[in-house]
Amino acid sequence: MKILIIEDEQQLLSSIQQSLEKETFLVETAIDYHTALEKALVYEYDCILLDIMLPKGSGLDILKILKREGKSDNVIIISAKDSLDDKLAGLELGADDYLTKPFHLAELNARIKAVLRRKDLNGTNILQIANAKLDFDSRQFWVNEVMVSLNRKEFDVLYYFMINKDRLVTKSALAEHVWGDHSDNADNFDFVYYQIKNLRKKIHSTTADIEIESIYGIGYKLVAL
Repeated sequence: MKILIIEDEQQLLSSIQQSLEKETFLVETAIDYHTALEKALVYEYDCILLDIMLPKGSGLDILKILKREGKSDNVIIISAKDSLDDKLAGLELGADDYLTKPFHLAELNARIKAVLRRKDLNGTNILQIANAKLDFDSRQFWVNEVMVSLNRKEFDVLYYFMINKDRLVTKSALAEHVWGDHSDNADNFDFVYYQIKNLRKKIHSTTADIEIESIYGIGYKLVAL
């Protein structure tokens, strides 16, 4: 998967690039309007991370051109501007999502994977692994077309596992995804354990062909049986 990061803050750019490369994405970067526009128009990317405030131009202007060229799909706006007008403008121009700075890299990774998942699933918001299905719009979990009741946190935990199928998920990454800015609270790490424990019980009580494996001392991994 190939991702273009359009961002002029060098430290943030480097942090995002390193994080995505660890996830085995192929990453290209642009730090100004003209370089970004040239790369976005000439090359094909599976996802574009687009800052609004750029040297020599606006990210929204880039998005307008991409929309005109039919290339505005799979764009995530990342910006310090927390204006509702900016968000609506970006979404109306075809952006898939909008993330306000500062943000956690785990949250950005989850948003990227959600965009890529929708692309792979032709725009649907349902992810199926074996006979287990997660509906992101209704926030429901189904096994063999039978709904399994999950609380909000259990759904968020399972969501993160399913978009990271067969990948190691650390406790800290999981806590950061579910609790965001409060992920460093020790109580939340204990809560992660209990949520996973309860989630496992619910999965095992069904005929689901998925399992959350423990990787001793490191984290967990969701696999298909």
